[in-house]
Amino acid sequence: MAVSRAAPAKINLYLHVLGRHADGFHLLDSLVVFADIADRVSAREAEALSLEIAGPYAPALQAERDANLVLRAARLLAERAGIAPKAALVLEKNLPVASGIGGGSSDAAAALSALAELWRLGPSALRIDDLATALGADVPVCLFGKSAWVGGIGEAVTAAPPFPPGWIVLANPGVALATAEVFRVRTGPFSQPARFTVAPVGLKELAALLGERRNDLTQAAITLAPAIAQVLDALKREKDAMLARMSGSGATCFALFGDEASARAAASRIAAQHRGWWVASGRLL
Repeated sequence: MAVSRAAPAKINLYLHVLGRHADGFHLLDSLVVFADIADRVSAREAEALSLEIAGPYAPALQAERDANLVLRAARLLAERAGIAPKAALVLEKNLPVASGIGGGSSDAAAALSALAELWRLGPSALRIDDLATALGADVPVCLFGKSAWVGGIGEAVTAAPPFPPGWIVLANPGVALATAEVFRVRTGPFSQPARFTVAPVGLKELAALLGERRNDLTQAAITLAPAIAQVLDALKREKDAMLARMSGSGATCFALFGDEASARAAASRIAAQHRGWWVASGRLL
């Protein structure tokens, strides 16, 4: 038996930092969506637990394969289910590493979902309320897998209102950023929550609402990786882009588009102009 799951890119449409716990974790308010630009995790029955990493970004993960979140998720799930962790896992790594789009967390969530089916575990095995501290703050929303408001340190996940269809372009300048380092250099006052209660009727209305919000980590990320400013500028120059912003702690940035043709054309232009960047277009899920 084999099970496969997509691990889609997670995008923070806005991200406000509300405060900081005494333990160092920051309190957040964010609106998260997913795109069909994805890694993929496959699991099949085996006599022991193993992980093979393939895909264009596999080399970046090989050195620390034994500490990969996919393996950590498998061990944690097996421990909580009271079973031996037996599965051959394959991670197809298509998303840049440490890039602000939840790649590792989405991989872990995909592994949890695939293994729960492979090991014939019930729905109660995939509790999201206690996964943030065990595996990472982005894992709960990635396991939720739908547009959501995210609060607390990432563990408070609430379904967001239905959003209009749209397309997105993701661009990364080839820079890996450690989330903890970005939070460390962040300065300035804390923000207020900014959730909206009315579902936008179109992508332009959504972009207008998002324009009144921001990503509080942008300047800190640019301080560490100045190329992010160039990525944002390239996305903003696209005439059909409705909004351009950095996702998460960077360095990946995104722009929203109303149709597939505009998004694909923008991605092609940016990729042609910046050969060293990772650029992809896709549909919002």
